[in-house]
Amino acid sequence: MQSAQKKVQSGLLTPSFAKRFIFFLSADFILFFVSLHFAYSLRFDFAIPPEHMSKFYIVFFTLVLLKWGSFYIFGIYRMTWRFFGLHDAKQLVYAHILAFIAFFVLYMLNTALFLPMPRSVIGIDMILSFLLIGALRLSKRLSIESAKGDAHKPALIIGISPNTANLIKSMMESSNEYYPVGIITVQEKNHNMIGSTIQHLKISGSDEIVSLVESKQIEAAVIDGSLPSEILRHSYQLLTDAGVQDIKRSALLSDGKEAITSLSVEELLARHPKDLDTQTIETFIQNKCVLITGAGGSIGSEIALQCHRFGAKNLILIDHSEYNLYQIGEKLSSAKLHLCNIIDHETLDKIIDNTRPDIVIHAAAYKHVPLCEANIQTAIMNNVIGSRNVIDSAIKHEVPKIVIISTDKAVRPTNVMGTTKRIVELYAQNVDPKNSEIVAVRFGNVLGSSGSVIPKFKSQIEAGGPLTLTHPDITRYFMLISEACQLVLQAAAIARGGELFILDMGESVKIADLAQTMIRLYASMPIEIVYTGLRPGEKLYEELLIDESEQKTAFESIMIARSTFYDINRLNDDIEMLTTSSDPRSALQRIVPEYKDPAPL
Repeated sequence: MQSAQKKVQSGLLTPSFAKRFIFFLSADFILFFVSLHFAYSLRFDFAIPPEHMSKFYIVFFTLVLLKWGSFYIFGIYRMTWRFFGLHDAKQLVYAHILAFIAFFVLYMLNTALFLPMPRSVIGIDMILSFLLIGALRLSKRLSIESAKGDAHKPALIIGISPNTANLIKSMMESSNEYYPVGIITVQEKNHNMIGSTIQHLKISGSDEIVSLVESKQIEAAVIDGSLPSEILRHSYQLLTDAGVQDIKRSALLSDGKEAITSLSVEELLARHPKDLDTQTIETFIQNKCVLITGAGGSIGSEIALQCHRFGAKNLILIDHSEYNLYQIGEKLSSAKLHLCNIIDHETLDKIIDNTRPDIVIHAAAYKHVPLCEANIQTAIMNNVIGSRNVIDSAIKHEVPKIVIISTDKAVRPTNVMGTTKRIVELYAQNVDPKNSEIVAVRFGNVLGSSGSVIPKFKSQIEAGGPLTLTHPDITRYFMLISEACQLVLQAAAIARGGELFILDMGESVKIADLAQTMIRLYASMPIEIVYTGLRPGEKLYEELLIDESEQKTAFESIMIARSTFYDINRLNDDIEMLTTSSDPRSALQRIVPEYKDPAPL
C-alpha cells in the first residue's frame, strides 16, 4: 500500500510538459490579473473610480485570451523554465506586442464594449505584464544559478570569442561542476574590452590572474577552445603559474552549444603551421597512384589517410605486419594491400612493377632506439638495405617522385637508428635518380605515435604510476602527426629532386615538464616521477640541422639542408660492408663519421 502511495506521489511530482503547461496557464492568469489591476491603480493614483471597474473583467478576460493565444503562437509555453534566456525574453516581448495589437483592433471594432476604459491602462499593463511574466520565467534559473554558485567550483573563463556568452550560459545552466566568476582576455586585440562585462562577468587582463585566483579562491579555469595553439599554451602556463590545477577547455558542439571538455596534452604541444598549403598538396596527390611502405605504422597510416583525403586515384599499401596492414585496410577499403618486407627485393620490385605508382612514399623503418641498439644487424638490414631496395626499384621503374621519411635522430647520431637513417639520406642524395625525383624529409617526434612517450605516460598514469623518465633534462621536438604528414606531402610537392627537407618543429619540449603537465591533466591522484638513466644510444636533446647552412623555401615551416656529397660507388661498397662486418658500429662510423659510439652506461 505504501509503495503504491509513493508511486502516486512520485507521478504527481515528476515534471512533464502537461504539468508545466497547466502550471504556467494558472500562474499567468493570476499575474495577468495582478498586472491589469495594478495598471488601473497606477492610472488612477490607487483610487479607481467605480464606473471604470464596471468593464474591468471584460477587459481582463479579453486580454487573458489574447495573451494565452499569443503566448502559444510564440512558443512561450514550450520553453524550459530553467533555461529561460535572452532569446526567450525576446519572444515574450513579441507575444505581448501581438496580444496588445489584437486588443486594440478589437477595441477599434467595438469601442462600446470596453468603455469606459483609459487606453493608457493597456500600455501600462503591457509593461507590467512583461515584467511579471518574465520575472516568473527567470526566477527558477536565478535560483538554480545561485545554488550552483554556492555549491560548485569557482572558475575563470580564459579568452574571448563570439561563443563566450554561450559558454557562460552553458556553465550556469548545465550540471557541470564549474561556476564562472570572471573572464580573462589573453588576446591583444581584445585588450580594449578590459573593464567591460559579458553576461555580468567582468573582463580582466592576463596580469590580473594571480590576484583573481587569490581573491576569489579560484579552483578551476576553462580556456576558450577556439584560441590559437600558441595562446592556448600561454594561457595554460599562466594558470599553472598562478596555482590553478583544474584546467579545461570549451568545445563548440554541432547544435551550437558550448561544452566543457578535458584539455589534452596534444592540444598543448600542437603548433599548427600557418603556411600549410592544402591546395598545393591536393594538386600533388589528386588522381595519382601512391605507393606507401610501412603503411600500417603511425606515420605511414596517417600519410595513407591524407593521400585518400586529397584525392589519390589508387593507394598501394605495403607493410610486413599483417595486423597493422589489416587495420589501415579497414579504414581505406579501396586500397590495395601487400604483405611484404622491404628486405625482400624481388617481391618489392614486382609490386612496384605491377602497380606503376606515380609517387612512392617510404615510411617503413625500425624506429625504436633501444631495440635498434640491441638488434644492430636487423636494424641495418631493414633501415639501410630495405630503404635502398625501395629507392632502387622505384628508380628502375621510373617512378616520378620518391619521398623518403627521415628523422631528427639522423643529425649527429648517437644511436644505430639515427645512423641508419642518415645513411639512407646520403644514398637518396647521391644515387643517380635517372628519370625520378628523390626527396628526403626530416622531422622530430609526432604526437601519439606508437612507442612514443605520450601513450607510455598515459598508460603509466592509468596504472597509478610511477612515470619513468630517463633523465630530468632530456628534451624532444613534437608535432601533430596529421600536420607532420601534411608538411611531408607539401615538401614533396615543391621538391625538384635531391633535396633534404627539414620541417620546422617549433620549440623543443622538456620531457620532465611534459610529464608534470600530463599528471595535472590526467591523474586523479599524486603520481611519482622516477628517473631511470639514459638508455643506450639516447641523446639528451635532438637536432634538426647538421649546421646553419639551410636554405629557405617559399614556406616558413619547410627548409632545405645542404647536400652532402658521397661517391655512390664507395657508398654502396660501404653499405655492403655493413651487412658482413663483425664490428657494425665501426662500419656505421665509417659512413657517418659524426656517429659517436655511446659509452657503456
